[in-house]
Amino acid sequence: MDLSRTPSMRSRDYLEGMMNDYVGGKANNSKMRVPSKSSARLVAGLTFLQFAFAMYATFFLCYMSHSVDLPTKPDFTWPTRIAHQWKHFIAQPHVISTIQENALVIKSYSPQEVCEYEKIEFSQKKSNDELMIRLKTGLYNEVLAFQQKSFGTETLPELLEMKSRWSARGSNVPKITVLLNHFKRKTLCAQLDSLLNQTLPFHHVWVISFGSPNELSLKRIVDSYNHSRISFISSSYDFKYYGRFQMALQTEADFVYILDDDMIPGKKMLEILAHVGGTEKYRNSVLGSIGRILPFRQKDFTFPSYRKFRSKEAGLYLPDPAYDITVEKIVQVDFLSSSWFLSADLVKTLFIETPFTFMTGEDLHLSYQLQKYRNAGSFVLPVDPNDKETWGDSEHRLAYVSETTVIFKDIVQVRDNQWWKALTTGYITQWAVMHPQKIDALFYAHSLSEVKALAPLLEKFHTTPGRKAYIVVSGGHYCPCEHAAIALKWPQIVCKERRFKIFDLEMGAISGGSKSDVPIVQAVYSSMRGLLKMHNPSLIITVNDIDASVKSALKMAAEASVNQTALVLLPRPSIQKVLWMANLRPAALPNWNRMRVSVNIITQNRVTSLQRLLKSLENAYYLGDEVPLSFNMDSKVDEDTLKLVGSFQWPHGPKTIRRRIIQGGLIRAVSESWYPASDDDFGLLLEDDIEVSPYYYLWIKYALLAYHYDPQVSLPELSSISLYTPRIVEVVKERPKWNPTEFFKKIHPNTPYLHQLPCSWGAVFFPKQWREFYAYMAARFTEDAKQNPAQIPKSRTNGWQASWKKFLIDMMYLRGYVSLYPNFPNHASFSTNHMEPGAHISAKDNVVKHDKSDFEVPLINDDFSMILPAMKMPPASKLPALNLFNQPISLKGLKAAGAKLGQDVITCNRSELVIVDHHTGLPKNCTRF
Repeated sequence: MDLSRTPSMRSRDYLEGMMNDYVGGKANNSKMRVPSKSSARLVAGLTFLQFAFAMYATFFLCYMSHSVDLPTKPDFTWPTRIAHQWKHFIAQPHVISTIQENALVIKSYSPQEVCEYEKIEFSQKKSNDELMIRLKTGLYNEVLAFQQKSFGTETLPELLEMKSRWSARGSNVPKITVLLNHFKRKTLCAQLDSLLNQTLPFHHVWVISFGSPNELSLKRIVDSYNHSRISFISSSYDFKYYGRFQMALQTEADFVYILDDDMIPGKKMLEILAHVGGTEKYRNSVLGSIGRILPFRQKDFTFPSYRKFRSKEAGLYLPDPAYDITVEKIVQVDFLSSSWFLSADLVKTLFIETPFTFMTGEDLHLSYQLQKYRNAGSFVLPVDPNDKETWGDSEHRLAYVSETTVIFKDIVQVRDNQWWKALTTGYITQWAVMHPQKIDALFYAHSLSEVKALAPLLEKFHTTPGRKAYIVVSGGHYCPCEHAAIALKWPQIVCKERRFKIFDLEMGAISGGSKSDVPIVQAVYSSMRGLLKMHNPSLIITVNDIDASVKSALKMAAEASVNQTALVLLPRPSIQKVLWMANLRPAALPNWNRMRVSVNIITQNRVTSLQRLLKSLENAYYLGDEVPLSFNMDSKVDEDTLKLVGSFQWPHGPKTIRRRIIQGGLIRAVSESWYPASDDDFGLLLEDDIEVSPYYYLWIKYALLAYHYDPQVSLPELSSISLYTPRIVEVVKERPKWNPTEFFKKIHPNTPYLHQLPCSWGAVFFPKQWREFYAYMAARFTEDAKQNPAQIPKSRTNGWQASWKKFLIDMMYLRGYVSLYPNFPNHASFSTNHMEPGAHISAKDNVVKHDKSDFEVPLINDDFSMILPAMKMPPASKLPALNLFNQPISLKGLKAAGAKLGQDVITCNRSELVIVDHHTGLPKNCTRF
């Protein structure tokens, strides 16, 4: 930093300063007049010769140091001061033609001689606009009431009664460095007088003059006070509004108190600030005396300018004497103005991100950065209305003297853009706190190609009634907002208007040209964390091949969300396949990642069939989910199958291989192939002659989210989801043909339906009911099926031998459970059974008894959601239900039939069913249904 004077200050000024310091000292008020030119030369020559040695020793020591010694040290001795003057002089060359011929006047001044004061010849502005008074006071009361209810607000006496780390006396006196920034106003003496009379002494005062036309007079005033802890820092370059905060980084004090030149603090202010800053509640805060609450959203869903006239939504200026609003309880604001009291450690947070502009807005940027990266709030302290010594702004009329540029149109526009940019990159304003939003999805795209990939799903959310979704783009050189808007076929004005739709993180503001991942992670995480708190999306949706650092940041933000926001990482080819996501109820969306569906294959010696099944599984869409795969083989498995299973590579999750030592048969092979590890663990059981559709996993996921994971849906009877639509009624001896599309055409020809029959040709079983099935089967298993006490009237399943499915049918009949079945034209399904010879269908005994055309069905190879009723899963209450014999019935009717049979493992009366412990599957007692 260049701390030299302005170029217009020539050598005489410097020589005068040196001579004044030497001859008169700071406290010497006498005048020395040099009567002639020759005498002046003689005095100057003798002076430099006399002190050459002192200057030589000091000059080289100080030349390499900073021109102002900012850490806590005693005042410079006179030779040190001269050396500093010389270094200052040499650092910025000045042309000296001759020493002035007229007499040198060496003089030091007292404050009374040099101090100037602003003349205030007007009264405090007051509004007589009744509407504005009502709007402003009404909004202020709403804010205060909300904060009082949320976290409590205190009066000044209540704050001073709180326990604090700091005190005005004793061993816990804090060190406070005060920075006074001056440009034109004539208030320096008033500020210094107030600071010198504080009930808590300051540690240092730094008077800062950057590019001020009044630099000479400001320095003269500082010198006149002759105080070892008051220093003057100047530069001919104007570092604008951020310069004082850059200087604050140098302090070794506990706190910094930064004041504009229109702020005259009361004499108790430092003590009050230190006490409040030392409390547990407010220690991680920035405190001040003036603040703003940013605009609220209007009825048209836009945000107005913060300077909009006659608008309640324009926000608040606090305190506001024009509307008689006095802060008598501490109030949290969106940013502070004119004065800032904060821990010295917090100051550096201001410079994490490059400011929107250096021309204005340091006040907003400070509060924004503190909240975003340090979770620090901004608070306006209350005052005692009857004691101006407790005020941080004891003369508010000074704000109208030499007014700043914030009132001009162009600056207002810049500041509007700045606070809107902050709001859309994670700044949680008071409006956001008071009015938490709830949206369905927040999309994130780090590159333009990701915007294009996500566009169809985003559009689906936008066009689905009752759904709300926004998109976040990285911005900067990664993905400019305007380019993203074009890719989405939106007008580019969406990047400028103050309406939630697209959020531009402007990543270059923090990462710049850095090649490190750290700035990217920090920027994405901190911004997304704020946006999640503000909008509470059910999902964050992005592509699964996004940059690894960005993915980590998104994951951390989702995990930090208090509303269980789920991070959805979609493979690009799958995005067009999950447009049905927008049709799910918002309450179900956060459960997107909860389920864990494992694929469990039962195989032995049909290697060709197994190859076909594995190929179909490989070609399916898994939405980036982890899907474990297990092979379950009996002891007589052949060599080709073992080789295929061992060499098969499964990219979607872990692969497990199990082989029995002793032949167990089909009952054990199937029923023991899977057991749930948790209530979110679902098992898909597939024999090796099954083939699946590419959409099979999407059907499972959609159905689980719609009917199992939606907290607004109660369907405890649902125990499994079938991939297959049967062509025949298999439990009736005649095996009649069955066409659900025709059967349900009066409801909707393609409505899914509930059926009391479980499916063995591709189905996902639920964890609670599967544990229940284990316990039931253990209690009822007999070698002779006719000895089984459960005999369902008119069901051919009563005579089934060696069938695990028979026991599941019995349990579902007795307890009123159902399975969900698909229903599409021509029996198109998500799995098909090729009816190849095996344990049930042997080439020798059974091949002539089964017509493959009765079992093989076409596989769905397109977006099935387009065929569903209203192109989405119908409400659970609208699903038709069938009994074991394909007859329409209510769910209550199913339970009544099971209770009437009365053949469960526990004897219950005709109006009761067995209930079980779902953790163990064991029966507990009977209950009325």
